[in-house]
Amino acid sequence: MPAFSNHRLFVSALACLGLAACSTFDNASDRIVGLVSPYKAEVVQGNFVSKEQKEALQIGMPRVQVRDILGTPLVASVFHADRWDYAFTMRRQGAQPQERKLTVFFKGDQLVKVESDELISEKEFVESLSGDRKPAKAPVLQLPPDQLPAPTPASASTNAAASSNASGNAPVRVYPPLEAVAR
Repeated sequence: MPAFSNHRLFVSALACLGLAACSTFDNASDRIVGLVSPYKAEVVQGNFVSKEQKEALQIGMPRVQVRDILGTPLVASVFHADRWDYAFTMRRQGAQPQERKLTVFFKGDQLVKVESDELISEKEFVESLSGDRKPAKAPVLQLPPDQLPAPTPASASTNAAASSNASGNAPVRVYPPLEAVAR
């Protein structure tokens, strides 16, 4: 019988170690998942209407002119034919969501009223698109003089011919051949 109890003790200890390992694995996987965030797609819906566009609207304008300034409305209801709604939402990863609304009201064919959230200028909107990203410094694309290849006899004769053929005030640029000259 003592062999059977040793076996039970061994199985129990193995089960406890297995459960402890699961707990440790679970904690480690939670930490890893916390470091990696999934990609969230950018969602842009509706019509962006800028402060400048709103300022261009004038009471009494015909519908056609309003549509030329603001674009086609996002919502034009059959039940509210004298009202156009322009809504804009944008959700981007790492940026605050943007939501703006503008509503124009007509009486017949004439604009009578404009209601809107606080709108931003086109410049502010473009700046909001870049977020916290700073523009990268452009690399220098010029080869330093010490790394330029030595002129070959063929390129020297080409340069001399180009300078003798140059007429007028504009200098003629001659570039070295792209491939090595076969001798």
